[in-house]
Amino acid sequence: MDIGGTLVKLVYFEPKDITAEEEQEEVENLKSIRKYLTSNTAYGKTGIRDVHLELKNLTMCGRKGNLHFIRFPSCAMHRFIQMGSEKNFSSLHTTLCATGGGAYKFEDDFRTIADLQLHKLDELDCLIRGLLYVDSVGFNGRPECYYFDSPTDPEQCQKKPYCLDNPYPMLLVNIGSGVSILAVYSKDNYKRVTGTSLGGGTFLGLCCLLTGCETFEEALEMAAKGDSTNVDKLVKDIYGGDYERFSLQGTAVASRYILSFLYVIAI
Repeated sequence: MDIGGTLVKLVYFEPKDITAEEEQEEVENLKSIRKYLTSNTAYGKTGIRDVHLELKNLTMCGRKGNLHFIRFPSCAMHRFIQMGSEKNFSSLHTTLCATGGGAYKFEDDFRTIADLQLHKLDELDCLIRGLLYVDSVGFNGRPECYYFDSPTDPEQCQKKPYCLDNPYPMLLVNIGSGVSILAVYSKDNYKRVTGTSLGGGTFLGLCCLLTGCETFEEALEMAAKGDSTNVDKLVKDIYGGDYERFSLQGTAVASRYILSFLYVIAI
């Protein structure tokens, strides 16, 4: 579990190689929890299981199964802890692996309300090891990592797989509520070189203030339908085409949001 500043991300491993003997020995509580997590795509008002991200038929700790990815807002953390208490999670496992700032913030609540201990792991260690793991297993047989070939040419741009077998040294940019940029020299040797407070939280906050949307999904849907050329000034708006001397294509953005200002002035 990654308890971030905006979202909580929960990964659940569902074993698919359960023997008849194991199934007979399973307590009803475990069966009930597994069914609840894997048969639903929504939990309450804010919990979501991203079915399209599910990793199938992979091996973990010698067991074959599927990885399910569940998320909910960090502000709903207390409801999750209460649910853990009501469903008696602690009767199955007394320890929950957790990372992120919330692993420290909610540690006492997990212990006192749900009778669960948190095994806290470093957030950036988990980030790097998780990236390498997902790349090693692929996405249901397809590479998970990719790059864009000819990214500045809309007609020639193509999405291509990228192999992380030997990526070092590399810059790893982690975009969450804020942004951290890491220089990674090996899976165990890295340092945070810089970052910014302008991240996903900034995007979501501005969208809520400017448009009245209430969820990240709403913001993404509106962004997909929007046309940035309605508010951005492009190179071709200034030069009438490409700025060939500096190899700037006419579709490159010269100024963000300036057309909104010019529209207000015109009114």
